[in-house]
Amino acid sequence: MAFQVNLADFEMHRTLGCGSFGRVKYAKYKQDNKWYAVKFMKKHEIIKLKQVDHINNEKRLMAQISHPFVVNMTGYAKDDHYVYIVMESITGGELFTHLRRARKFSDDQAKFYGLQVGAAFAHCHGKNIIHRDLKPENILLCPNGYSKLTDFGFAKIIEPGTRTYTLCGTPEYIAPEVLLNKGHGKPVDWWTLGILIYEMICGQPPFCDEEKMLCFSSFLFGVRWHGLISVCCC
Repeated sequence: MAFQVNLADFEMHRTLGCGSFGRVKYAKYKQDNKWYAVKFMKKHEIIKLKQVDHINNEKRLMAQISHPFVVNMTGYAKDDHYVYIVMESITGGELFTHLRRARKFSDDQAKFYGLQVGAAFAHCHGKNIIHRDLKPENILLCPNGYSKLTDFGFAKIIEPGTRTYTLCGTPEYIAPEVLLNKGHGKPVDWWTLGILIYEMICGQPPFCDEEKMLCFSSFLFGVRWHGLISVCCC
């Protein structure tokens, strides 16, 4: 469970990455010498880009989630200039990097990671939270080889029997009902998991094109099933 922390209790080290609102730093908690990732988000950038509700929503949703296959938020803080989110430090890199290096995964590898993402989704859906932005870049690998789902920037609480109509997600992974504005809910996460499994096995998503509109329209005309997908992987 996440709780308010004192940033003075952390010893900041190298920068792990940068984003629209700030950066993520590798930090050691002085009380137990454990390592965490601390996200620094500039308040003036959040206000300038009209993302106050967006950031508050992400923090609120992450505080409700605790699962072995999710990058869990452990604390939060704020001062006059920044909002801080303290998360688990996952040092194995993005699944995207490993997949591009390998070009494609074996059936067993695809099932291994697919099951972990599915378990993370099931946990989130049990709390009526939909993720809506699965892609290889949003899966981090632990040193022991297991994976963790991250980036809840597009996540949303969706009550049973209701739908949401926000157009969001990654073009290659976006579900038809999202693009067609028919209203969507938990099933869109399972669609993205299917796309991820396909990409892990074949090396690219089933619907992809340099032109986004062609990418969006391709699933309306179907997809040619790749010969590299075996029956035992299904």
